[in-house]
Amino acid sequence: MTSETTVGEIVRAVPARSRIFENLGIDYCCGGKKPLAEACRAKGLDPATVVAMLTALDGVPTTTTVNPDAMSLSELCDHIEEFHHGYLREELPRLDFMTRKVAAVHGDHEPRLVEVRRVFESFQSEMASHTKDEDEAVFPAIRRLESENGDKPAAAANLKASFDKLGSEHENAGAALARFKELTDTYTPPDWACNTFRALYDGLAQLEKNMHQHVHKENNLLFPRALAIGDSA
Repeated sequence: MTSETTVGEIVRAVPARSRIFENLGIDYCCGGKKPLAEACRAKGLDPATVVAMLTALDGVPTTTTVNPDAMSLSELCDHIEEFHHGYLREELPRLDFMTRKVAAVHGDHEPRLVEVRRVFESFQSEMASHTKDEDEAVFPAIRRLESENGDKPAAAANLKASFDKLGSEHENAGAALARFKELTDTYTPPDWACNTFRALYDGLAQLEKNMHQHVHKENNLLFPRALAIGDSA
C-alpha cells in the first residue's frame, strides 16, 4: 500500500480500513478510483500520515487478550462496559448506516440484504436497552454486592431475576448473529460487491467476534460468580 494505491483497492484488501476513511471523510465507495494521495489532498490531509494510520490499524487485534478470570467482579464490570459496551456504542451506529445504505442500493439484486437490515434493526434496539440496563442498574448492584456488607444472599437473589432476563436477551442476540452469518454466506461478499458492501460484511463479522466474547464473560463468569457470593455468605 502506497499513496498511489487507490482508495478502493486499499479497502478491498482490508475492509476494516474503511473505518479510517469514514473518520477522515474520505469516500472509498463512489470515490474509490482515486489514488490515496489525491483523496488526501482534497481533504487537506498528509498522505504519509494516512498511510501510517492505515498500517497501524492493520496491526490492532480485534479481540481482547485480558484474562477475565483474574478480575474482581467490579473490574470485570468495568472491563465489559469499556471494551464491549463501548464497542457497541461506536459500532452499531456505523452498521446502522451501512445496513440501511447497502439494502437500499443493492437490495433488488440481493434480497437477503433487506432481511439483514430488518434483523439488525431489532438487534440494535434490544442491545441498546440491554446495555443501558446493565450500565445503570445491574452492574452497580454487582459492585455493591462485592464491596458492601449486608444481606448478600438476598442481594444475590434479587439479581437472579435480572440475570435470567439478560440471559434471554443474550439468546436473542445469538440468534440474530447466527442469522447474519446465514444471510451473508459467512460474511462472504459477492464478487460484484462495492466497498461499502464489503465493509458491512467485515463489520458484521467483527460484531460476531466481539459479541461472543461479551456474552461469554457475562453468562459464564460475571453472573455465576455474583450468584456464588450470595451462596457462600
